[in-house]
Amino acid sequence: MSTVSLQYEFRQRFHVSARKAFAWCTDFGPEDAGLYPGRRTRKVQWIAPDALVMTDTTYPKDQRLQISRLVRIRPKELSWTNTHLTGPYRHSQYWYRIFPSGPQASYLEFKGLLLDSVPGNPTPAEIRRLAEAHRKSDAATWRERLAPALERDLHHP
Repeated sequence: MSTVSLQYEFRQRFHVSARKAFAWCTDFGPEDAGLYPGRRTRKVQWIAPDALVMTDTTYPKDQRLQISRLVRIRPKELSWTNTHLTGPYRHSQYWYRIFPSGPQASYLEFKGLLLDSVPGNPTPAEIRRLAEAHRKSDAATWRERLAPALERDLHHP
């Protein structure tokens, strides 16, 4: 097995102000587990006003998988980071930042540095394909699940 570094990024538009989008995105709680498919629970432990440990438990293929992440929040920059402490992508990091795009619009800039264990010694082209697959998957989660939930919650509280 080799560990590969997969770097990718994308943007996601929102039809809400940057401050409202940031507040929604960083209001972490156990109910967030319902935003994702499958059986999942989430525990959130705040360790400082700008830091928390989030632990998700999922059950893929009838097995129990627990993933803990350290989340650091930077309100002045409308940004946060998410660092995997445990789980299959241990030590991977994700950067999120919300930018205004008018008074009632904004967008998320997402940058991922995913460390993945893969068989053999993949070529640079294989690494690019893996990174693109993760980019597509993460972007789809935001486009199909998180952005619609954000807009639904903020337009119809």
